Amino acid sequence: MHSNHDGSAAEDITNKPLSGTFADRDGLKELARRVYRYMTDSKSRDWGMDIEQWDWVPGVGIIAIAEYGAALEQESAIEYVRQWVDRNRERMAAAGTVNAMAPFAAFPELYRRTGQEELLKQAGRIASWMLEEAPRTREGAFEHTVTEPESFPEQVWADTVFMAVLFLARYAALTGDKAAAEEAMRQTVLHLRLLQDERTGVLFHGWDCEASGHLSAARWCRANAWITCAVPEIVAELRKLVPMPAELGERYVRMTEGLRKLQAADGLWHTVMDRPDFYKEASGSAGIACGFLKAVRTGLLPEDYLQSAELAIAGLLPLITPEGEVKGVSGGTPVMPSVEAYNEIPRYPTLYGQGLTLMLLSEAASAGREFRK
Repeated sequence: MHSNHDGSAAEDITNKPLSGTFADRDGLKELARRVYRYMTDSKSRDWGMDIEQWDWVPGVGIIAIAEYGAALEQESAIEYVRQWVDRNRERMAAAGTVNAMAPFAAFPELYRRTGQEELLKQAGRIASWMLEEAPRTREGAFEHTVTEPESFPEQVWADTVFMAVLFLARYAALTGDKAAAEEAMRQTVLHLRLLQDERTGVLFHGWDCEASGHLSAARWCRANAWITCAVPEIVAELRKLVPMPAELGERYVRMTEGLRKLQAADGLWHTVMDRPDFYKEASGSAGIACGFLKAVRTGLLPEDYLQSAELAIAGLLPLITPEGEVKGVSGGTPVMPSVEAYNEIPRYPTLYGQGLTLMLLSEAASAGREFRK
């Protein structure tokens, strides 16, 4: 059973130690440390906070912890990731779905720091699986496959770009594997092309290749977060190996322009972004803001996007408890049968909610910018 911590009412959260102005790097680092500690100190075996699994939920957490360690020079966090991989070797061996690829995205950086050949070997095995065996739709996109006993034939989900393509890009950069680089770039463009709403520029959650439609056609917040956050990293990793197609840059800018128009006055995004009557959602808001920061850093977006990221951080601060728990995070969300069904997803602590917030705070702190509440 999931423990349901509803984060919809910010006024119910006691957060006095975190109030005020974050005008210094140390303040952001301290907040990131709290979020990290909440992730790693938790002994919960609830689905959202059980880190001892090999799947997308802990995978996002592990990616974030590795980024936190690298960005803020927290060697203990890098060591945590190394030990986590060692503890979960048997689970790693059984990984064979797109969603279960997520933890492998931490392997290239871990290999650079440790030189452990086993990490490179396993990364190569997974890259080969993705290039040669991973199921594809009729349009050539990775089919979104999951560890649960469910299947989504001929479906393309935004989640896949973060869960699988990010790893493939990082592996290509590590090894110089041009085939992996070309496939990572192709998949990124293809997902943007299939999922983008031509009217608003933002992304739908999923695409059904057989029916040639966007299923429930929800402009879901966290779907946009996965791609907003992943694309700048993918482009940065692949720049020296393959050219970036003009279409990718154009679609990314159109998406982010649409996202800024849908940002609420307090800096957050609603869980279905064009439905202001739906609740605001923390993990997607953190991921979008983090993507803006990464995209400015890597040159995909102009500096005025920093203002939107600053506003999002201000909106997220009341949702982080003094213990480091991130409130207002929606639970696991497949492509729902209707737009209205997205507003019924419960909210509770999750490793991906913690992780996307940790990535945002780490990126902000390493940039040394001022963020105001």
